[in-house]
Amino acid sequence: MSEGTEPDTRVDRDGLPPGQAVRHEHKPLHYGRVPSFRPARWDFRVFGATESLGTYRWDWNEFTALPRAREMRHFHCVMRFSIPDVHWGGVRATDLVGLAPPAPEATHVMAWGEYGYSANMRMDDFLADGVLLTTHRDGAPLAPEHGFPLRLVVPHLYGWKSVKWLRSVEYMVGDRRGFWEDRGYHNRADPWGEERFSHQEEPGDGPPL
Repeated sequence: MSEGTEPDTRVDRDGLPPGQAVRHEHKPLHYGRVPSFRPARWDFRVFGATESLGTYRWDWNEFTALPRAREMRHFHCVMRFSIPDVHWGGVRATDLVGLAPPAPEATHVMAWGEYGYSANMRMDDFLADGVLLTTHRDGAPLAPEHGFPLRLVVPHLYGWKSVKWLRSVEYMVGDRRGFWEDRGYHNRADPWGEERFSHQEEPGDGPPL
């Protein structure tokens, strides 16, 4: 939990999001195989509609030297389970954006993982309280199947937006669907609105399929 912020307590105060059940552990779900981590070849990039029009890059040593934060947040999977009070450690999205500012007209981001996996979200969602680029879970480095060495965690959206094996963030001046959004998942993915599938979308929720 970050200093000066309160944890998300909606599981305790208001119950689970609609259609969810508590599960304290789960079999990892992902598309494709677990990638190998090669520190000497790994880097993380921010590109697209940046304020400077350039690309920002960190190697593994540089990234792990960035300011650290901790958050305790619930994790909501579209497969109808929620894991309460997960402890995450990493770099705040707001701190990353401070180091790599977007252009004023940037409205959305695309998070890119290994093998070309992607998930889109509004810039406001990316900059929301509790969003971390995580290296640790429950005080230990992420397990490979949970996204080691780096995973995006967007706790207020369904878990497929929390991209595992994160390699870059693209700033965009308009919305564009990511991997699962292009294959029938809801473009926004709000658990409290039970936004699971694209057929539930209203006009303005996302670009045409």
